[in-house]
Amino acid sequence: MERRKLVGELARAVAAIELGHPVRVAVDGVSVAGKTVLADELAGPVSDLGRPVIRGSVDGFHNPREIRHRRGAGSPEGYYRDSFDYEAMRSAFLGPLGPGGDLRYRTALFDFRTNSTVESPVLAADPSSVVIVDGIFLLREELKGHWDFSIFVEAGFDTTLARAETRDVELFGSSEAVRERYLARYIPGERMYLDLDRPRERADVVVVNDDPTDARLEWRVSARTPG
Repeated sequence: MERRKLVGELARAVAAIELGHPVRVAVDGVSVAGKTVLADELAGPVSDLGRPVIRGSVDGFHNPREIRHRRGAGSPEGYYRDSFDYEAMRSAFLGPLGPGGDLRYRTALFDFRTNSTVESPVLAADPSSVVIVDGIFLLREELKGHWDFSIFVEAGFDTTLARAETRDVELFGSSEAVRERYLARYIPGERMYLDLDRPRERADVVVVNDDPTDARLEWRVSARTPG
């Protein structure tokens, strides 16, 4: 499907949802599947349809390094179980924007790059807003009930590893170091997520994104499809 049409279809589906509180949209997927790109792409068309947009990411709610690495810096289980502070994400961000929330929220509490807390401002949301949140592990039990619409961006691990070897060289120092890190920690941890939480089956729509220029949508029958 032409990318513009795909993004437009998703944007119309999201913008059509009226709940009386902000519509919280998860853009989930494994690392380097294309989550952040898609979330950014959606923001403009949703806004053009008359809905204020709030952008967020699970990356603003990492645990401190000592918690993330308590099972070992290379542990896949540690990556899956210890990366994020879901209670903080619920209380500071998703909860206030949901049913009965006071609409006062923060989009980040921790910077994993500096391993330090973040003094992000408390913001006030318009009830008609659409909240677009990207990140890995969003459709797990700890966040169940905090999404009003969910998108799973799917790409095979061969594809995502090849993308990571280009994208993450500066972070890890070499493509070989990137490959080693992904094969040892990230991909096995993501396989745990796929097996235990089955995000593909939970999502309202899957974006098959191995080729972003020719991605396709797979809607769940019960999802709020446009039209």
